Amino acid sequence: MGTPFERPAAGAECAAGFAQVRQRSVHLAEPLSPEDCCAQSMPDASPVKWHLAHTTWFFETFILEPREAGFQPFHPAFRVLFNSYYNGVGDKHPRPRRGLLTRPGMAEVLAYRADVDRRMARLLARHPDDAGLAALVELGLQHEQQHQELILTDVKHLLAQSPLFPAYLDSPLAASGPAPAPAWVEFDGGLAEIGHRGQGFAFDNELPRHRQYVAPFALVSTLVTNGEYLEFVEAGGYRDPSLWLSEGWEMVANSRVASGEFAHPLYWQRCEDGAWQEFTLHGLQALDPARPVTHVSLYEADAYARWRGARLPTEAEWEFAARDVAIACGDMHPRAAGSAGLAQMFGECWQWTSSSYAPYPGFAPAAGALGEYNGKFMINQYVLRGSSCATPHGHARASYRNFFPAGARWQFTGIRLAR
Repeated sequence: MGTPFERPAAGAECAAGFAQVRQRSVHLAEPLSPEDCCAQSMPDASPVKWHLAHTTWFFETFILEPREAGFQPFHPAFRVLFNSYYNGVGDKHPRPRRGLLTRPGMAEVLAYRADVDRRMARLLARHPDDAGLAALVELGLQHEQQHQELILTDVKHLLAQSPLFPAYLDSPLAASGPAPAPAWVEFDGGLAEIGHRGQGFAFDNELPRHRQYVAPFALVSTLVTNGEYLEFVEAGGYRDPSLWLSEGWEMVANSRVASGEFAHPLYWQRCEDGAWQEFTLHGLQALDPARPVTHVSLYEADAYARWRGARLPTEAEWEFAARDVAIACGDMHPRAAGSAGLAQMFGECWQWTSSSYAPYPGFAPAAGALGEYNGKFMINQYVLRGSSCATPHGHARASYRNFFPAGARWQFTGIRLAR
């Protein structure tokens, strides 16, 4: 859904890129009812209405407020309601209670977006050669693209809570054809340049580019499939504590006492006849053994790798391997591998690495509230690389560092083996 995002330069191109990304966010909400857009399925997820308002708040707070002549907020209360984690800006509405915000309604949030979009267009027209303004707009658009992916993952989690298993997309999900056999791809390693190369946009956590020695290693050519992971499930992988990191095994054990959900990937369910199904954005589907397994935590990825006698790659290994790989775009559900060689590096699933999310040597966050964007989260998180089937076109790159806690499963997260 949506066309590739062209990174905006100053002037008309900046205004066109702004309009394009902003329109796509609203487009993502079109299959949903106002009730869908208001609900929050868990504290880690946010209502669609909140995503649409927060991304608008970003432009109003960080661009219009300091730059617009005679600035007046659309609504003074929105400064608190739609602040996410920027302590330098002021107070925030508690994240777990975003789903209780029945007011403002969806219509008022869309009016808020339209108002800020008009004011942004006017500001951009008046300052066509302002490179600093263009850079802030690009940061805001990259931020909004992150929320576009979150809209899809959060909606999927929400719809999965319904016993009706409603589909977000009406289009059918065709079964995959046979995938190429996985193979080990060897890399010599060596002294590598890691981090953003300097062309185009990058978040601050991708910098500075630095040299790092990478020992010889190998990656499996494809992502782990549903069929391969099902072998792990049926072989008792969730009952063998020797495979699991301590915190992961605690989650497995606690789940067994409670609901038993942590005994297979999120959104899998077993039918009475023993067949497996998977909830997708296309609704409930028969589990496709050729598609990549997704919605697994770092704990599950690590346990599976141990079971296979392998390991997860480091983020430096992953970036080393992906340096010259063409970036593919997804289509809302992970696809089976379609070719031999190193495949599925982009566009299917975010791939867990064994690397803790930490600053690169010489990293320095930006000054002010915008410096809170990445740096303060460099604790208790692990890095994921690549991009997913929900990542917007034009948003992926080899140096991109996604990050989540080790137990997170509602994102499109998968597994690539290393040795």
